Amino acid sequence: MSVAEHAEPRFSRRTAVVSIVVGLAVAGAVVGALWAWLAPPAHGVVALTRSGQRVRTYLGGESDHLFVASAMLIGMLVPLAVISAVLVWQWRAHRGPIMATALWVGSVAAAATAAGVGAVLAHSRYGTVPFETAPVTRENRVFYFSEAPPVFFAHGPLQIATTLLFPAAVAALVYALMAVATPRDDLGAWPAQEHALALRP
Repeated sequence: MSVAEHAEPRFSRRTAVVSIVVGLAVAGAVVGALWAWLAPPAHGVVALTRSGQRVRTYLGGESDHLFVASAMLIGMLVPLAVISAVLVWQWRAHRGPIMATALWVGSVAAAATAAGVGAVLAHSRYGTVPFETAPVTRENRVFYFSEAPPVFFAHGPLQIATTLLFPAAVAALVYALMAVATPRDDLGAWPAQEHALALRP
């Protein structure tokens, strides 16, 4: 075992935990901004019927973009979860359950900030659907609009929880797989412990 493995870490475990959670939250905000730039809006139309009622519908297959945009957010958060799990594992001195907990808490924070930042930027870019205020008249019965992409598949608590927890579950799984693949009981963390085999006569 090298001298570096015996050395006391420069940062305390509390500092490491806070750094991971805050770092992932900031990374989630960056992901949310990138998502808001890439996610496709759904183009639709507000029309006035002959009876004077307003109706709203999407053009062609534009309604599929509502699903695609939400799937894109999860698709961008999963690579972040995998990369962050690998990077956290590299912080060798603090390996263990506390770091795993900081990883999944930080992953939830990353998903929440990504969803929040993405939703704010998307709505500021496209605005809300002007269903009640759309300028449709008997002379101009059609008004076209672009709807901001949604960050969640639906607004129910189960769908929101799935979006927030799925990346965290991926990060925890990756971290657990690396821990299982490590032959040392202490995972190489500090303070180091002697192998049980080395204590045998």
